[in-house]
Amino acid sequence: MKRPGAVLIGLTVLMVLAFLLHVGVGSSYWFRPWDTFMEILRGPIDGGPTANFIVWALRLPRAVQALSVGCILGLVGSAFQAQLRNPLADPYIVGVSSGAAIGGVIAIVLGFGSAIGGLGMMVSGFVTGMGALALVYFLAQRRGLVDVTALLLSGVAVGSLLSALTSLVLLGAGKDTNLVLRWLLGSFSGDITWTQNAVLALIAILGGALLISRSRYLNAFAIGEDTASRLGVDVPRLRTLVLTVGTAMTAAAVGSVGIIGFLGLVAPHISRKLLGVDWRYSLLGSGLVGGALMLLADILAQRGMSAITRTEGMEVPVGIVTAILGAPSLLVLLKKA
Repeated sequence: MKRPGAVLIGLTVLMVLAFLLHVGVGSSYWFRPWDTFMEILRGPIDGGPTANFIVWALRLPRAVQALSVGCILGLVGSAFQAQLRNPLADPYIVGVSSGAAIGGVIAIVLGFGSAIGGLGMMVSGFVTGMGALALVYFLAQRRGLVDVTALLLSGVAVGSLLSALTSLVLLGAGKDTNLVLRWLLGSFSGDITWTQNAVLALIAILGGALLISRSRYLNAFAIGEDTASRLGVDVPRLRTLVLTVGTAMTAAAVGSVGIIGFLGLVAPHISRKLLGVDWRYSLLGSGLVGGALMLLADILAQRGMSAITRTEGMEVPVGIVTAILGAPSLLVLLKKA
C-alpha cells in the first residue's frame, strides 16, 4: 500500500539534494552538498571568500530559476492531464508554448528583453501566451460551452501558426539567430536577475497552491464530466480556472527560459507511479519531481558536453537534454502502464 506522506517527504529530500548538487557542481570549483548548504545559510558577503561569490552570484540564481520552472511544468502537466482526461497532455497542449515563445522572441528582437528589472521577456511571453489561450478558447466554444476535442485541435493549429510566425520574425529580424534559437530550445544560460527569480518563484507557489486546492475536484473530473457534475463540481468553472492558471504559469516559464519539452509530460507519470492516481497527492508530487528533474537535466546541460568533449565551457540548451532523456523515459513508462 502506498504511503503518500512518506513518498512526498522522500521526493522533497530528493529535490533539495538535486538543488544542492546543482549549486555545487562547477567547472573549476566543486562543493559538497553540506558545504553548499552552509554557504547558502551564510548569505551573500561583500568582499567575502571566493566560494561565497561563486554560490550566490553565479550558481544560486540559475538553480532557483531551474527549480521554479521545473515545478511549474510538473504541476501544470499533472493538472492538465487530469482536467483534459488525457495522459499525453502537457503544459504546452493549448498552444501556450508557441504563444509565449513569440512574445519572448519579439522582446529579444526589439531589445527590451532586459527591461522592467529583467522581466521584459517574461512579461512579453505572458501577454502573448495568454492571448494564445484566449484565441484557442474562442475557437473551442460550442454553444457557450468548451468542447475538449475542439480545444485540443485548436491548440495544435494555433501553436503551429504561431511557430510559423516566430520563424518569420527570426528571418526578418536580421539579428543573431543562433542566440534566439538557443533560447527557444530552452536555456538557463542568459542573464538571470533576482527580481526575475522572485516573480517566477511567486508564480510557482501561488499558482501551484491554487491548483492543489482544486485537486479534490480534479479527482472527480478525471473520472468523467458527468460524474463530476453529479458530485457538485462546476465543470465549466473548473476547466476555465485550471486552463487559465496553468497557461499563465507556463507562459511565465516559457517567457523566461524558452520551450522545455517532455518534462511536464514525464513528471506527472512518475508521480502517479509513486503516489497513485489521487491528485491530492500526485499533483504536489509532480511539482517536486519536475523540480528535481529540471535541476538534474540542467547539470547535464552544463557539464555533460564538456565531459564528453573534454572542452570547458561547452553547454547545450537544457530543452535538448529533456527531449533526449524524456522521450525514451515516457515510452518506458507507457510500456509498463
